[in-house]
Amino acid sequence: MKENLTDSAYAAGWALVKRLPEPVATRLFDGIADFVWRRRGKSVLRLESNLRRVRPEATDAEITALTRAGMRSYMRYWCESFRMSTWSRERVLASFEPEDVHRLDEAMASGRGAVLALPHMGNWDLAGAWVVVRGMPFTTVAERLKPEKLFDRFVAYREGLGMEVLPLTGGAGTLGKLAQRLRAGGLVCLVGDRDLSASGVPVEFLGEAARMPAGPAALAAQTGAALLPVTLWYDGTPVMKGRVHEEVPAPAEGSKREKVAAMTQAMADVWGEGVRAHPGDWHMLQRFWLADLEPRPEESVLPDPQGVQ
Repeated sequence: MKENLTDSAYAAGWALVKRLPEPVATRLFDGIADFVWRRRGKSVLRLESNLRRVRPEATDAEITALTRAGMRSYMRYWCESFRMSTWSRERVLASFEPEDVHRLDEAMASGRGAVLALPHMGNWDLAGAWVVVRGMPFTTVAERLKPEKLFDRFVAYREGLGMEVLPLTGGAGTLGKLAQRLRAGGLVCLVGDRDLSASGVPVEFLGEAARMPAGPAALAAQTGAALLPVTLWYDGTPVMKGRVHEEVPAPAEGSKREKVAAMTQAMADVWGEGVRAHPGDWHMLQRFWLADLEPRPEESVLPDPQGVQ
């Protein structure tokens, strides 16, 4: 019953929110964010704890304000996502202004293919739609959600934006298909700043131990594609901002594991700078650092909408 209610809530969001006048939808989701923030549930407390690590010099009042801003940023993601299927090509192009896109254009023009690797910042679906509208269709992966109908809704939503979506688990040869796309000169986009499983790559993130998925670096090292970290943020305007950072090269020497570890750490360093600069737009409402791991289930206000490794 809980799974059916969750699916029904998301179905209602996609069906109803996109029909609201935009100012009404914005106020509604700001109100939801403030309501959840005031209740100080487990996910809000986790976000607050994570932000204290990002900004250890901040006062309690500053962290409180930053957590509220973080919840509003997170709910802005949902508001935009529920409405984006109705946006015109022109609206998508006008809603995102990234810097240094030439790095992506040059990588794709070279025929090498590229891996765009993003943390959970801003609205990664909007960034993806913007890339597609510019004429660069890409492949991504999504973690299976429960209920299955909810997973199907997310897949349909992203496919409607022009993305090819492969299942992270339960799909035949997903990694091989991604490598195939890259070897053909294609583009792969992955959200990859959190993997607390034993297979995650150990990294130092903002001075503390964490783990991140091996996928982005492993694919780039295996295929020769350009590995390009991306950061996203809001600056108080209707337009999201972002940056395509310099390519993370594969080390000339070392084993495959050593190369993947070095490249993943390099991405973590880039993302750490981005998160420190725009902490309110890092949507990390779950445990992230290894020091926070406890033998009890994680709870969140909403499931991770991407779940990409």
